[in-house]
Amino acid sequence: MLDYRNMGRLPLSLRSVKPRALLAVDLFSGCGGLTTGLKQAGFFVVGAVDNHRLSVETYKANHSDVRVWRKDIRRLSAAHVRRELQLRRGSLDLLAGCPPCQAFSSIRTLNGKHALRHKDKDLLFQFLRFIRALKPKAVMIENVPGLAADKRVVAFCAALARLGYQSEVRVLDAAEYGVPQRRRRMILLASRVSPIRFGRKSRRTGTVRKSIAKLSPAGESGDPLHDFPEKRTSLMERRMRSTPRDGGSRTAWPPHLRLRCHDHCNGFKDVYGRMAWDDVAPTITTGCFNPSKGRFLHPVHHRAITMREAALLQGFPKRYKFPKADSKVAVAAMIGNALPPPFIAAHARRIGTAISRRWNRPQSAAA
Repeated sequence: MLDYRNMGRLPLSLRSVKPRALLAVDLFSGCGGLTTGLKQAGFFVVGAVDNHRLSVETYKANHSDVRVWRKDIRRLSAAHVRRELQLRRGSLDLLAGCPPCQAFSSIRTLNGKHALRHKDKDLLFQFLRFIRALKPKAVMIENVPGLAADKRVVAFCAALARLGYQSEVRVLDAAEYGVPQRRRRMILLASRVSPIRFGRKSRRTGTVRKSIAKLSPAGESGDPLHDFPEKRTSLMERRMRSTPRDGGSRTAWPPHLRLRCHDHCNGFKDVYGRMAWDDVAPTITTGCFNPSKGRFLHPVHHRAITMREAALLQGFPKRYKFPKADSKVAVAAMIGNALPPPFIAAHARRIGTAISRRWNRPQSAAA
């Protein structure tokens, strides 16, 4: 528990925390998608770690109440974090995060086989250092589905068991939890205090129409994230205009507009396609501003989705700030790598409920 007798000496991130509140720390915090979901579920996020400059600036612009370490996690002492946050070992309720997922992404090679990238896989095990130092009541890790099949997750869960945690891993679709996009993700939940169930699926399905249809016209909204200029060749403009509205694809293009490479390889059928109004969006990736990277054309307008539209389809609040939004590529990378807040919130609510019942603690109304 926190030492509330010395509130004036506590970090700013802890001074507004109520006694017996649910406390969380976010590792690999990125631009703040996971923290947003945790807050929506009633947690007080007191600390976060990430080493990407623009992501940390964006995080701080939206979560100024959180103590953030901009540092390579491999060079950050977990004991130092615990002391800075004035947490006793065992008092933290939830340690959550998403190690860089590129290491576990499955990519299809030209011959149709799958290959796994291996760089930075060991970042997963940074969690163990923090778990040993903080001894949180629960752990939540989100990542790409490829991690679920990796032998290192087996070793990770075995290490958790030795530390007294029961863990379970599932691959779930964020669209079933209110996120307006198809996004299959791995979730690992672990607890040392009581069994934790995965989040309840949403009764309402998010759609592209519900998420972005009421936005002001792109380029005229006054929102820098929605007003990025788009430069396309005249050929690309003709291709976009030839793509049928509301879910159309490049298969409708006349022969003179088709790409030669598609005559020999017809894979990746979503590229240059439009989203459909009354369906979920495809997975929002770091290339979501580029029609050649997927089904990223607006349902009716002859353009790719804007960065604000991408953020909304990822589940961010409408007014989420991206203060250094001067590079579409950089912003798209942050949004595409982010965790969808509603997906995180659904599972975090279950975690909060389990901990609150176990320790007879009143749960926030947000949960």
